[in-house]
Amino acid sequence: MRIVTEFPHQVRHIENIWIPVVGGIKLAARMWLPEDAEMIPVPAIIECVPYRKRDGLRFRDDEMHPYTAGHGYAVLRIDLRGTGDSEGLPDDEYTVAEQDDIIAAIAWIAAQGWCTGKVGMMGISWGGFNALQVAARQPEALKAIVTVDSSDDRYNDDVHYMQGVLLHDNFSWASAMYAYAVLPPDPELVGARWREMWLDRLAHYKFPFRIWGGHQNRDAYWRQASVIENYDAIKAAVFAVGGWEDGYSNTVPRLCQHVKSPVKGWIGPWGHAYPHNALPGPEAGFLQEALRWWDQWLKGRETGVTRDPKITVWMNDSYAPDPCALERPGRWIAEGQWPSPRIETEKIGFGRYTLGHAPEAVPLSVKSPQTCGLSSVEWCSYGGSDGDYPADQRGDDGMSLCFDGLPLGQRCEIFGMPVVELAFAVDKPVARVAVRLNDVAPDGESTRVTFCVFSLNHKDDQEHPQDLVPGRRYKARVPLNYIAHAFLPGHRLRVAVSTNYWPMMMPAPEAATLTLFTEGCHLELPVRPTGAKDPAFDIPPPEKAPHAPGHVTREGSAKREARLDIATGEIVLVNHKDAGGYFFSEIGVMSDCKVVETYRISPHDPLSYRCDISYEQMLKGPDWEARTVSLTSLKAERNHFRITASMDAYDGPTRIFSDEEAYDLKREYC
Repeated sequence: MRIVTEFPHQVRHIENIWIPVVGGIKLAARMWLPEDAEMIPVPAIIECVPYRKRDGLRFRDDEMHPYTAGHGYAVLRIDLRGTGDSEGLPDDEYTVAEQDDIIAAIAWIAAQGWCTGKVGMMGISWGGFNALQVAARQPEALKAIVTVDSSDDRYNDDVHYMQGVLLHDNFSWASAMYAYAVLPPDPELVGARWREMWLDRLAHYKFPFRIWGGHQNRDAYWRQASVIENYDAIKAAVFAVGGWEDGYSNTVPRLCQHVKSPVKGWIGPWGHAYPHNALPGPEAGFLQEALRWWDQWLKGRETGVTRDPKITVWMNDSYAPDPCALERPGRWIAEGQWPSPRIETEKIGFGRYTLGHAPEAVPLSVKSPQTCGLSSVEWCSYGGSDGDYPADQRGDDGMSLCFDGLPLGQRCEIFGMPVVELAFAVDKPVARVAVRLNDVAPDGESTRVTFCVFSLNHKDDQEHPQDLVPGRRYKARVPLNYIAHAFLPGHRLRVAVSTNYWPMMMPAPEAATLTLFTEGCHLELPVRPTGAKDPAFDIPPPEKAPHAPGHVTREGSAKREARLDIATGEIVLVNHKDAGGYFFSEIGVMSDCKVVETYRISPHDPLSYRCDISYEQMLKGPDWEARTVSLTSLKAERNHFRITASMDAYDGPTRIFSDEEAYDLKREYC
């Protein structure tokens, strides 16, 4: 990693500016811009997220935004309404009101004397989401966006649901936002009203799982702000970036296929992180690539991006399943068109536990233990070295129906979206499956290549799912996540199908037995010719600016441990996610955060599922200290979820707020 300290432009840093938006509210922004921008205006680039520009992402922001400003841009990191130092009250995610605020901010920024009137929008995750959403609203000044690890489909490709299945991330993310959204503004910036603003946030923002868990089907709530509903609405140039270990990799190929404005895609081996800091490696020069994009579309310079391949991705080679891997073997590949005309679909039939050989019409049944899925845990990796990639799948494979191919005689490369078509029957009205495509090494190690958790009730209509008739034969097409992967000689392809995938997938109300009819089942593989030549492209090495000055006050740690009760078979999974503490010397603020997630289930009882999550957060300034403690829990019942949530807030040693709510949330097909 190259740390860059000298840039073409001297950069001026403004710790806080106020941007007027809708209803007289002012959003707080941190800004970097060339020192002479008032004399020689520059384009502006904004990132709009609720993650506290003052302290929450300061470490990361200082590595990125001065770099871009030093190349001739005004860069503004804006706190969304009611979060960080911004006025107003925090609300739901991706609302029309959020978009309205950002559109107003874009218009205000474009009118400033230091701005040329052209604006770009960038961000990862939430900031990547709203970049797409605002682009679809077509504000006049917005000319280009860079969207990283984001989704075009809020129902199928976000932390809440996957193909109709309630994800554990829905609850864990609700717990995170419950703890995070209500933190106070900094008294140094907002003055004496900081405590009143804090109390207003605490009283207003409720545990959001009531919303996200309450919309269990793909209704209007999820269609709003899902740009998959109308790609043609996007007129700005789009640079879409993702990672194969991230939960949002599907967005990049879909945008490359459907958006009609200039679009370019880039997918690495990474988890949920910007590519210059991401694991597993290799890391890449994201900031340089983003600059080429901005220079082309905001400054009108010819940078060659219009001649770049449509999509450039990392092709994984077969690798051992290592939850803490730092690197992935493979190479970069590129396609000048997407979909690529040289990628062909190969259809591989199922036999008696086989793929592509010895076809046989036979019914095969499975009723996986509720504990199946432990080797994967996370729906989305955050690209660290703390064990959040899938482990060896052999344990879960043993609780699944597995269909294996013969050992490969030559290299087989795939790039695209594999599909598994199932002919099936179940013995319960509500059922779901987890389908994995695995790479089995000669020594038997099983690496998960791609997967999907899928509600069989949602197979025909995600807005209006239907009961399944026990014993009736059905068909379902299960789309696995996009992937680029090379299966090496001697390795075997495996399709594994289970009825559970805990804790990622919420168990069905009743344990179901799934029967597959092999003559109606097959795998569709997007096969890329081995040795195919790539159009010219370049992947620069990673660069960034120095991070925020300060020091660690308490070392963090991350640990995942599973405890088995031998007598009952119950498994308790505990995720320790301790961020530690850091003192930001520039602003005199210390932050500290500890998280513990506890999941438990018994192997034969889906209603034994329970999740408990605790957050402890602290912010401390020169003469103030704010601390929150939140506890959330979910207990599965047959017809509802039992939800409890409590929040306590402390101003120094004094508890100034306490709230607790408990309610039942009706289950539909979740």
